[in-house]
Amino acid sequence: MIHNLSDEEVVRRSALQKLREKGIEPFPAAEFPVNAYAKEILANYEEGKEVVLAGRLMNMRNMGKASFANLHDSTGKIQIYIASDNICPGEDKSLYNDVVKHLLHFGDFIGVKGKQFTTKMGEISIQVTELTVLSKSLKPLPVVK
Repeated sequence: MIHNLSDEEVVRRSALQKLREKGIEPFPAAEFPVNAYAKEILANYEEGKEVVLAGRLMNMRNMGKASFANLHDSTGKIQIYIASDNICPGEDKSLYNDVVKHLLHFGDFIGVKGKQFTTKMGEISIQVTELTVLSKSLKPLPVVK
């Protein structure tokens, strides 16, 4: 049986292969224990408190050496801040430059560890110090009209 793949599906499958070449296997995802959920963080904000959460990556905005994105979990959404120096403290920045900027797509499931902070715009966010790819979304999310 031959499946006709859209251009987006071809890109996502190529990204999956490149993740595997980097030693990242998102199927099946390894267990990723969390200690917080978006709704709890927003309701009980504590500056600098370390949290571990997982969810679906949405609305990624790359800005050179840093990116903002929304992470949607079962309780809601929270903004995450991913800086290359925070998730790649050494010389090797490939986790940020290759994986975050080019191989992650909307709908992928990731796990993050980081500290709560408030942005200059006043939005409660998570400054990510560790990022784990949990599952690759091979089909694009439906467009809501």
